[in-house]
Amino acid sequence: MTDYFEPLRYVVPPEEDGWLLNTILRRRMALSRRLVTRLKGTERGITVNGERRWTNTRVSAGDIVEIRMEREESDDILPQPIPFDMIYEDEHLLIVNKAAGLVVHPTRGHYTNTLANGVVHYWRERGENCRFCPVHRLDRETSGVLAIAKNAFVHRHISEQMKANRTLKQYVAVVHGVLPMERGTIRAAIGRSPENPNVRIVLEEGPPAVTHFEVVERYRFATQIRVRLETGKTHQIRVHLKSLGHPLIGDKMYGLNANSGADPAEPSLIDRHALHAERLGFEHPVAGRWMEFAAPLPEDMERLLRKLSEA
Repeated sequence: MTDYFEPLRYVVPPEEDGWLLNTILRRRMALSRRLVTRLKGTERGITVNGERRWTNTRVSAGDIVEIRMEREESDDILPQPIPFDMIYEDEHLLIVNKAAGLVVHPTRGHYTNTLANGVVHYWRERGENCRFCPVHRLDRETSGVLAIAKNAFVHRHISEQMKANRTLKQYVAVVHGVLPMERGTIRAAIGRSPENPNVRIVLEEGPPAVTHFEVVERYRFATQIRVRLETGKTHQIRVHLKSLGHPLIGDKMYGLNANSGADPAEPSLIDRHALHAERLGFEHPVAGRWMEFAAPLPEDMERLLRKLSEA
């Protein structure tokens, strides 16, 4: 017997009487064409007043349109008992405080010992069938709040909010040097380096990535800042801060001495780049309410700040 998530329900208002069911699904329930096709292939994927309907039929005011996502397992991810810090969980979402040094998802060279391996193991132990769908990514060395959707519908909804800049993505960073301004905005396109495809650089042309920042505290040789992302490019914060002349402390790829593979800051300060995803906010795709999640500053960054204040 097919196992489904709780249905997402939409009641057709009077002004939408006579609309095509497909229009309701696409424009009001924000389903992708691909997801609609997928739901049409399941027995209870799309119903109107409890009955299956063709998507080219018309609905009436008061009709109850429901979609049901099948539960899926991440069969390509090996379950491993890897501990992780859970902030929040419901039937649709899992929010975790990712530890620094933990890879989010298996990739070439990291098939095991990732956050995904640990989460899938946790779900299997509870008898829950879900697919591991991180809504966004955090670099291996970045710590903090990470959202994981349990199905394609939730993943798409939050991803669309992020693309439309309707989410809150807030970070704490510690950079080299003393920033003279209290706050600022960096607007610069980001792309792959022609010399190294793993490295990103600021480009002269292209859609701009946007990073807002404000100073939290200045130290003798460094500055603690709070960063808010308006866009979500790979390595965006790290690349933008480097372009400003104030790279992250501990950043081996974009630091002051990146070509040597090491940051000039003393290794005793911190052994990874000083970046923490402090807060994440978005509208819950099913509950329809705004939710925010926060993760406290980890010990290694607290220790870094103490050392900087004593310097």
